[in-house]
Amino acid sequence: MCYKDNTKMSNTEKSGLNRCRDMLSCRQVLNILTMLGFMLNYALRVNLTIAIVAMVHPDVHSPPRKMPQLNITQLADNATASSTTTTTTTTTTQLPPTNADENDYFPWDSYQTNFVLGSFFWGYILTELPGGRLAELIGGRRVFGHSMLWASLLTLITPLAAHINYIMLIIVRVVLGFMLGASWPAIHPVAAVWIPPMERSKFMSNMMASSLGAAITMPVCGFFISIWGWPSVFYLTGGVGLLWSICWFTFIYETPATHPRISSEERREIEDAIGSSTSKKRPSYVPWRDLFSSGPVWAIVITHGLSVFGFFTVVNQLPTFMDQILHFNIKQNGLFSSLPYLGKYIMAFSSSCFADYLLQKGALSVTATRKIFTAFALLSPGALMIAQIFLGRGAAWSVTIFTLALFTHGAVTAGYLGNGLDIAPNFSGTIFGLANTLSSFGGFLSTWMVGALTYEDKSYHQWQIVFGILAGTYISSAIVYIIMGSGELQPWNNPPEKKRRSVVNAEEGEPLKNEKSNVLENAMK
Repeated sequence: MCYKDNTKMSNTEKSGLNRCRDMLSCRQVLNILTMLGFMLNYALRVNLTIAIVAMVHPDVHSPPRKMPQLNITQLADNATASSTTTTTTTTTTQLPPTNADENDYFPWDSYQTNFVLGSFFWGYILTELPGGRLAELIGGRRVFGHSMLWASLLTLITPLAAHINYIMLIIVRVVLGFMLGASWPAIHPVAAVWIPPMERSKFMSNMMASSLGAAITMPVCGFFISIWGWPSVFYLTGGVGLLWSICWFTFIYETPATHPRISSEERREIEDAIGSSTSKKRPSYVPWRDLFSSGPVWAIVITHGLSVFGFFTVVNQLPTFMDQILHFNIKQNGLFSSLPYLGKYIMAFSSSCFADYLLQKGALSVTATRKIFTAFALLSPGALMIAQIFLGRGAAWSVTIFTLALFTHGAVTAGYLGNGLDIAPNFSGTIFGLANTLSSFGGFLSTWMVGALTYEDKSYHQWQIVFGILAGTYISSAIVYIIMGSGELQPWNNPPEKKRRSVVNAEEGEPLKNEKSNVLENAMK
């Protein structure tokens, strides 16, 4: 329970509030809800990819294709740097049999199906950069919370939209992508005002909780479809998302200064640690010239783009390689399907905790920490792709190599992923929005590359070329960041305000009184 005026509480209420504070700090509540939020973000994004297998009539056949098709579903599923596994098409995904009524099926062929699935991306890519900037202006809590809230409501009406009209479903998916596109960059401004610099690596690992969503969403949704039919998937994910939204707006506040439950000790700890690096009055404009001419910014953007291209090529094309070359269907083995993503989250969390520990102890500078963990997270998969060139003919070797590649890649959370908070916390949402907008095309490019190389010749030699390109991509991304990356606060982070009428920022909250002033005030009473 939250109180806005502690002086009006009874002794019992104060005792209860103190017990609540002892159990969980406000930052811990923020961490928990952020982690759950990214798990649900994944579920809201890909629930249709899972359910559509049970939605489309099994007797509908697609016309023959004469050219390699770029599955537009890849774009929707690959629109973020988060983990995702659902690049399955309607011809390969296996779901338990259902007792669906004939009216629950839709006569869509593969072209229409991919059109529906890919429509998510059309809205998603539009709000990455604007969403990050909007979060800097009005607060990340509002942008992240509202994107999830409206996405949940849209998910709940998805079955109705599908039954009304094929076009109506596409419209719902476009708007859903529009809403969720703003969620990823919005979390950076939240961290800028809530998380001390020495704890930000661990907080950024919450973004990789989508990996847990990858391991949970598929089997849970498959079970619900087998019992209650495909609409249950949308009611489940939308309902849970709506519940999460209520919790988010109830327990999370824009800044420590406006939080009614936060203790004076925790608030002082956060504000002293952040200092002046994050402005209390948000900058009214972005210094675009300084931002675009900044080497550390481009280090993040380029590294993120190359890293995402390599990551999603591994995720998307692994099942195809295993099926075409090794004749091994990895998707039918739940352990092989979920293990890499569970491992990635474990690596993300453990490496981030270790990075924060090194920073707190003063063992490494911020720049050195970011470069070391980025190098590990990207050079390791690069070396593993070189090994795959020579050892990839064996299923056991391939599964092991790809699992280790995804596992080590999780360390990016301790490297470049949250680096925008180091160099320009006031514009961290804009930086990540820019990087994520460009990297969203990584899935499209990886699909095109593999299709072009293996369309006429599906031999192992062609796949060796793919693995060689992947190795070069990973290694190049590490080199770019090692040369251009930085952990130093940039001078343009606090640009001078243009002349304008002074406006009181309601989110600054009341000034935190020191202990001496509290004693004097009580003595006067």
